Amino acid sequence: MKFFEQKLKDVFLIESEPFIDHRGAFRRHFCQQEFADHEINNKVMQANVSENNFAYTLRGFHYQLPPHGEGKTLSCLYGKIYDIVVDLRPDSPTYLEWLSFELSGTNRRSIHVPTGCANAFLTLEDNSIIQYYCSESYHPKSERGIKYNDPLFNFKWPAEPKFISEKDNNHPDYKPVKSR
Repeated sequence: MKFFEQKLKDVFLIESEPFIDHRGAFRRHFCQQEFADHEINNKVMQANVSENNFAYTLRGFHYQLPPHGEGKTLSCLYGKIYDIVVDLRPDSPTYLEWLSFELSGTNRRSIHVPTGCANAFLTLEDNSIIQYYCSESYHPKSERGIKYNDPLFNFKWPAEPKFISEKDNNHPDYKPVKSR
């Protein structure tokens, strides 16, 4: 695996190095030692699969408050997604900044979202399947979200979401902890 640190501290784009032959492909999706070598919290407490029937399905923005903050490593196993990561760590030099990534079954990329950041994704193809590993278990009382079109961030989506849960559509606008 190749790890590329992004401008948001501790956010990594991860590219697998598949072995491909006439049978198909084999690739390592997670390696505790390689994650540790890049100082990524490699404790996996929960693994999730998100199956999305339709293109333009939006999920997020999601994060959890301390002491149950969670890091996530996401991969699109089938289909294609547009993922946004936003830095919500008040002490970070990139607080309130965001990055976007296209992940697909074809490009085999993953994105590591560190604790203190939120992410959301928009499916770009029908039947997109996303797998993600979490460093913390789900804690409903610690769960928080940001609305996908929060004016504070001016997120740029490649298309308007067509399918969004009532819960995600009703997240409040984010209130900054400190001024920039």
